[in-house]
Amino acid sequence: MSYAVKEIFPTLQGEGMQAGRRAVFLRFAGCNLWSGREADRESAVCSFCDTDFIGTDGENGGRYEAAALAARAGDLWGPDRAQAYIVCTGGEPLLQLDAPLIDALHGEGFEIAVESNGTIAAPDGIDWLCVSPKSGSEVVQRSGDELKLVWPQEDIDPRALRGWDFDHFLIQPMDCEQAEAVRAAAIDYVRAHPEWRLTLQTHKLLGIP
Repeated sequence: MSYAVKEIFPTLQGEGMQAGRRAVFLRFAGCNLWSGREADRESAVCSFCDTDFIGTDGENGGRYEAAALAARAGDLWGPDRAQAYIVCTGGEPLLQLDAPLIDALHGEGFEIAVESNGTIAAPDGIDWLCVSPKSGSEVVQRSGDELKLVWPQEDIDPRALRGWDFDHFLIQPMDCEQAEAVRAAAIDYVRAHPEWRLTLQTHKLLGIP
């Protein structure tokens, strides 16, 4: 199998419990909740996505076999793999991430993190799983390491998610025209519900990819 990759690049993880950690980002092309085309945004299940995941024309993008893709990611990390960490994202990475690629990435020394919308069951072998549910979708992956709720979303009540099997529950203010008010609302919610944590998109604040 070959994998359609939008881009691969070294950076710092900007969100969630692993924020600030050095990482290689592996962004797969394609998503099952939005085509990625602006003409389709209004009717998409996930209409607030801020990521370009169309095609394979990004940095180090292309079609790869598993071994070649893992090797490219390893080259971007460098020779010392003691803390090697890769974030598989998209789009929706679980449309493509499978056992052969997981094995190849582990073979290159990577700890594998995945950021998913939760509509596809996660394969075995993932080391850190973040699920970010989207209103109007059917979430089947209700367990993992962290649940990251982009806030607010119509028809998602955070209280209804607390029964899911995650170690960490995070609220991330949506990047939108009402960003200041949304941040204030998220802060107020976490103050009133300390079982949740606030997470910000620190890569945007710092101006890094």
